[in-house]
Amino acid sequence: MERVVVTGIGLVTPNGIGADATWRSLIAGESAAAPITLFDADERYPSRFACEVKGFDPAEHMDRKKIKEVTRFTTFAMAATKMAFVDAALELTDEERDTTGVFIGAGLGGLENLERSTLVLDKKGPGKVSPYLIPSIIANMAAGQVSIAFDLRGPSYAHTSACSSSAHSIGEAYRWIQEGRANVMIAGGAESPISEIGIAGFNACKALSTKRGDDPTKASRPYDADRDGFVMGEGAGVVVLEEYEHAKARGAKIYAEVLGYG
Repeated sequence: MERVVVTGIGLVTPNGIGADATWRSLIAGESAAAPITLFDADERYPSRFACEVKGFDPAEHMDRKKIKEVTRFTTFAMAATKMAFVDAALELTDEERDTTGVFIGAGLGGLENLERSTLVLDKKGPGKVSPYLIPSIIANMAAGQVSIAFDLRGPSYAHTSACSSSAHSIGEAYRWIQEGRANVMIAGGAESPISEIGIAGFNACKALSTKRGDDPTKASRPYDADRDGFVMGEGAGVVVLEEYEHAKARGAKIYAEVLGYG
């Protein structure tokens, strides 16, 4: 069995664009929870705050023409992957591209575009529904678009297991390298559920915090006796996984070794 290490990290989070910015914010104990701005969350919604990604311009990370074809979670994944590649200083041979795969998990995928297109259907009819609807919302589109953009021709799919989707993606990518089927894998997750239907749905099942609208930064308290639900967030996280000898041979910076997964 091959050893597997982490050599690159890319993050797009409510706490910052990039791993460094996110880490500094977390170490400082900063909460990203704030009133929702992605739609008009009025008094009909019991929970009117979330952790939104701020200051993000997808055009800085991908082709402008491609942006209209995808939804928010895919733009996050593209940006996080680009950052992970740069961080890993990763340059692949053509042969390696044949086996390098992309596992990027998602729980819901392009939820906001499904909502938007449903409204278009209702108001304007089926002829006005975008041809990009289906390829923009399905959960594996983050992995698919990343595979296309970075010319990675190995396995490409999404693990969808709710809050464990990203962990499953990384674990399965680890196994792919461990079993000798690839030297490099791109793995992680992306999500963008902060939409009217997303917030309404999670409110309906009493999952979201509603108590601290006057100070959302104190709403996320999962281990507190007075907790009342989670705070919705969005973003993407991607790691470059490499076979240890492959990383060592190219002088890669090694963050950690993956020792197991279950």
